[in-house]
Amino acid sequence: MYDQLTYEVDGASAVITLNRPDALNALTTTMLVELKHAFAQAEQDPAVVGMVLTGAGRGFCAGMDMNNLSAQSRGDSSGGEERKNLDADPGDKSMGANFKVAFTYIMAIRKPVIVGVNGACAGLGMSIALLGDMRFGTEKSKFVTAFAQRGLIAEHGQSWILPRLIGSSRALDLLWSSRKVGADESLRIGLLDRVVAADELLTECKAYIENLAANCSPTSIMMMKKQIYRHMNMDLHDAMTESNEWMAQSLKREDFKEGVASFVEKRAPGFNRIGGG
Repeated sequence: MYDQLTYEVDGASAVITLNRPDALNALTTTMLVELKHAFAQAEQDPAVVGMVLTGAGRGFCAGMDMNNLSAQSRGDSSGGEERKNLDADPGDKSMGANFKVAFTYIMAIRKPVIVGVNGACAGLGMSIALLGDMRFGTEKSKFVTAFAQRGLIAEHGQSWILPRLIGSSRALDLLWSSRKVGADESLRIGLLDRVVAADELLTECKAYIENLAANCSPTSIMMMKKQIYRHMNMDLHDAMTESNEWMAQSLKREDFKEGVASFVEKRAPGFNRIGGG
C-alpha cells in the first residue's frame, strides 16, 4: 500500500517506519500523505492500542527533502512529485480547531503515539517527533532545527511545543543556533523521555504499549491525552470544569466497573479496545 514507509501491526502496536534510508528518511509529499493515512489506519484498528513511529536505517528523519523544498521555492506546490490519493483524516474531531492545522492532528489521534528517535531528527522531522506523545531514543539520537540557517522561521508547531517541553530560553537557543543536541542533553532537558541501547529501541517502544494494553483502559488513555492537549490551551477554571464533567462520565462507563472488579478479584482487566471512525 505504501511506497515510502512501512506499516506493521505487532501485538498491540502499529509500527510505522519512515522508509527512505538512503536519504535519511527525508520527507516528501508522498511520504507525508502516506504517514497521515497510516496513522488513520492504526487509529481505526481495534487491535492497535498504540503506535510507534520510527525511521529505517541510521536516522529518524533529516527533515524535508531538499528537492521538494527547491520545487516549493520555485512555486511548485507539489514538490516535484505526484501526490498519492490516500484520503485520510485521523484524530478526534471534537478536539477542535487547534488540532486541525498542519501536523497538530497527531496530538488529536485517539491512541498513544510513541516516537522512536533512532538517529538524526531534524527540521520538519523534529516537528513531527515533538508532536508525538513520547520520544524514546538511543545514544545515536540527535536533534537539530536548521530553520534559521535556511532563512526560515520555526515551522509546524515548534514555536508552540518546544517551549512547553524545554522552556522558552532553551527553545530559542535551539532555534537560533541550530546546534546539534545529543542523547544525554535531550534526555536532561526533556526532548527525550528515555534513552535505551540502539538494538533495544523498537522493543522498548512496543513493550511500553504492551504494558498499556495489559493494564490500562484504552478509553481512559484516550481521554487523558485529550485532557492534556486541550487543557494546555485553556484557563484553569475551564480545564477543571471539563475534567469534572468527564470524570462524572467515566464513573458510568463499563471500564470503571471492570477496573474495580479486576482489582477486587486480583486479575488482569479486560477493557474494551478503541476502533472505528
